[in-house]
Amino acid sequence: MAEKKTPTPNNQRQFAVWGIIIMLLLIVFAVSQSNTGATAAGEEFTFSDFQTRVENGQIRSAKIDIPGGEVTGDLANGDPYTVNVPPVSSDPAGDVLKNSGIPYQYADKKEQSLLGNLLISILPLLIIIGLFFLVFRNMQGGGRGGAMSFGKSKAKLLTENTKRVTFEDVAGVESAKEDLKEVVEFLQDPSKFTRLGAKIPTGALLVGPPGTGKTLLARAVAGEAGVPFFTISGSDFVEMFVGVGASRVREMFAEARKHAPCIIFIDEIDAVGRHRGVGTSGGHEEREQTLNQLLVEMDGFEGQEGVIIIAATNRPDVLDKALLRPGRFDRQIEVPYPDIQGREKILEVHMRGKPISAEVDVKYVARGTPGFSGADLANLVNEAALLAARRNKLKITMREFEDARDKVMMGAERRSLSMSDEERENTAYHEAGHAIVGLNMEGSLPIHKATIIPRGRALGMVQYMPERDQISQSRQEMIARMAMAMGGRAAEELHFGYDKVTSGASSDIEQVTRIATAMVTEWGLSDKVGPIAYKDTDQQSFQSGIGRGSSISPETAKVIEGEIKRFITEAHEKARQILTEKKEDWVALAEALLEYETLSGDEITALLKDGTTPKRPDGDASKRPAVSAVPTTKKPKPRPIGGATEA
Repeated sequence: MAEKKTPTPNNQRQFAVWGIIIMLLLIVFAVSQSNTGATAAGEEFTFSDFQTRVENGQIRSAKIDIPGGEVTGDLANGDPYTVNVPPVSSDPAGDVLKNSGIPYQYADKKEQSLLGNLLISILPLLIIIGLFFLVFRNMQGGGRGGAMSFGKSKAKLLTENTKRVTFEDVAGVESAKEDLKEVVEFLQDPSKFTRLGAKIPTGALLVGPPGTGKTLLARAVAGEAGVPFFTISGSDFVEMFVGVGASRVREMFAEARKHAPCIIFIDEIDAVGRHRGVGTSGGHEEREQTLNQLLVEMDGFEGQEGVIIIAATNRPDVLDKALLRPGRFDRQIEVPYPDIQGREKILEVHMRGKPISAEVDVKYVARGTPGFSGADLANLVNEAALLAARRNKLKITMREFEDARDKVMMGAERRSLSMSDEERENTAYHEAGHAIVGLNMEGSLPIHKATIIPRGRALGMVQYMPERDQISQSRQEMIARMAMAMGGRAAEELHFGYDKVTSGASSDIEQVTRIATAMVTEWGLSDKVGPIAYKDTDQQSFQSGIGRGSSISPETAKVIEGEIKRFITEAHEKARQILTEKKEDWVALAEALLEYETLSGDEITALLKDGTTPKRPDGDASKRPAVSAVPTTKKPKPRPIGGATEA
């Protein structure tokens, strides 16, 4: 049997207000109808005409309405009529009819008309008083959303009735979960710690990039402990009125003490917890007062209260030092991007309840998504499901995951883009140059896919599949990356000539310049410069400091620039050398890309090993023309972005 829902006080109040309004409208309608009904339809004439018609015997009957100032009745021919009587204290219509022999009577509507007139005059005043009463009650705090309820806390309370989240729903952050299990045990059994004199940390600060699951992790702590969970954003404390934020902090903590043991979660705490004493904006004093109140409330906790504060931020460097001292947020928990094992577990969580094909290799998908956060992986699975539905499939296959990853990383395919045959050929040889250099450089990553199908701003790309998550890179791997990136530019020079080189290698040149600059100025991999860090503290390149008081002398800057140029030039020459020696492989791969448009790593290996071309069924999207070809009657447009893209 379904449980009957009891209306809340707020709903009852709303029903009462609407009931009163409907009642008043009905009364106004009834009064207007009664007044309207008192007036009969028919010919209207003046009082002087009425006198004339009475004298001429043209009036059959009359009905006098003294309060309304009207005379109604029937003419001799049976038609109704209406006469407006002048507003005088006497009864002129009665005097005219008295000696005429015409039957007449007085309308008995004095009391009804008086009530109607009274209601019409008082009703607007009653409505205004009622509205004023409702507004005044809200201003006094009768409703949480009232006009003067700024000081009310905006924290939302999530209890067990809400969808419960546990540690099983959070994957890829095992170290963070281990740190928070102690908090869960304290909330479940505080005496286990207090009898030994131990004090649980008052606050835990979750630090990590966006999308790594900090909010979900805090909810999982409350779900594991089975306690109420208050959630609020740091920006909810900030208002234009001084003292409002502090009032909200006081109310939030007072409410939390009533529901203890419980958890308070403050998301994006850097919005209210920034360093004090910086800036002169109008809201600065308000933010500082809010932060001061937060510090005071955290100091006021006792170990037995059972209230734990968890906050999240991706900018711990801007937080006030007073927040991070022992006794407040004295435990900082890193929530980084998940590693390959973590990504695999996160994908398994988001694949629950979805029809996944047996061919889908979760480990392979996890390998191809380094740097993805939990939110990115959730989006990847959702995009794969959308693609499968669009293709009228009953299950999500590996192809959907591949296409979804490409879409998330590089944008949707631009199959409607018009390209000339010369542009397609340029793109094919450019991408083939990346692939051939990568296959012949020690320390390079395995090739996952090469394609000349435009995506986003790129007209083509070569993707690489790392075998593991790379925490650091060796000098050999960096040199290999630079040579692979310069392979596209070298391919254009060798195949089309010096004057036909396009701007398609712009992103490749930027990538190589970043690597070479970091090798020289940060990682100490230049023998000429030595193991010295020349990067500025403002996170800009070393050139930004020259000429404005930097410690880098012009002579040193010249040496650094020379070393950066040497690394890039050597990578370019190495790419030209490989393409010259492997010209047959390079041309064969470019021609295959022009025909098939997309080749997997295994297909590229088979093609270069024994000349085996891909065998694909008819109707495969990878063999259909990617773009509409146009005659080569114009010069090729510059390619916005090209080069190798690491998966």
